Amino acid sequence: MFPRFAAIVAALAASGLAQAAATHYPLTIVNCDVPQTFNKAPERVVTIGQAGTEMLYAMGLASKVVGTSLWFNNVLPEFKVHNDKIERLTDNDPSFEAVVSKRPELVTVQFEWMVGPQGVVGTREQFDDLKIPTYLLPSDCEGKDNLAGADGTRTQPFRIETIYKSVSQLAEIFDAHDEGAALNADLKDRLERSKQQLIGTDLSNTSAMFWFSSADLEIDPYVAGRQGVADFMLQALGVRNVVESNEEWPTVSWETLAKANPTWIIIARMDRRRFPADDYQKKLNFLRSDPVTKHMEAVKQGRVIILEAEAMQGGIRLFRGLETLSSAFATGKAPQ
Repeated sequence: MFPRFAAIVAALAASGLAQAAATHYPLTIVNCDVPQTFNKAPERVVTIGQAGTEMLYAMGLASKVVGTSLWFNNVLPEFKVHNDKIERLTDNDPSFEAVVSKRPELVTVQFEWMVGPQGVVGTREQFDDLKIPTYLLPSDCEGKDNLAGADGTRTQPFRIETIYKSVSQLAEIFDAHDEGAALNADLKDRLERSKQQLIGTDLSNTSAMFWFSSADLEIDPYVAGRQGVADFMLQALGVRNVVESNEEWPTVSWETLAKANPTWIIIARMDRRRFPADDYQKKLNFLRSDPVTKHMEAVKQGRVIILEAEAMQGGIRLFRGLETLSSAFATGKAPQ
């Protein structure tokens, strides 16, 4: 277990709150409407998606992970020494064969478009045929139609409880209840502190947009829609998202975005390189030089926040992202 969470576990134990019962196997969990049964705690895990990887690391379960994939950002510094010992199958989506070759007893999945009815890696049925349980993060399947639009469409607003649910269920699968309780306590505390920082700050006329990436800098950008994870971050802090689509990451023209004139522009910083705009410096250069965007108030006033791409996803980095946004909104200044 990592030091911060070890301290929280100790504190919970001292208060008598960390006395969770041990997991009794066989354990069956209904995950994204699909029952998954575990006869014992998995000893070999492959992760498809950084969010699940870092959840396991944060609960001290790095020794169970035998392969990772789908990284937007480099691993958090506190997990690097452990992550360096684990094979990275690929920076993006792995092949079904690459995952299966690691002989996993569990595959965790961040996005249903990776493992789902039209999964680019495979379907849950394919893994089930090989007796390999899959765990999809509820943040990407609950209240969402992943067959509508490239990144899916929210049918209900994202709920932060789905992240706590992932932590609790993974903790139950691995019989790591105290570690899961400690991690959730830490995440909830981060969220509350981010909100508290803005008490007394008038944000009633404050708006923002998230620019994730662009397939090409000359075409419409991928921005955060309403009801998704990034939109939740704004809603939690009392800021309005200028994008009105319910798609997770729709494309919207710069002319439309400029007309909406958000107070803040939040751009994703990635370490992956799939699209030109994955490079945040290219995003900045575009904003400052494009004949439309350079006249946006957020650009002219320097209200551009650089945020890790993974902080815009349904994982533990979201809470660090909230802290960054809260500080910027409270001071009116983008972090340097």
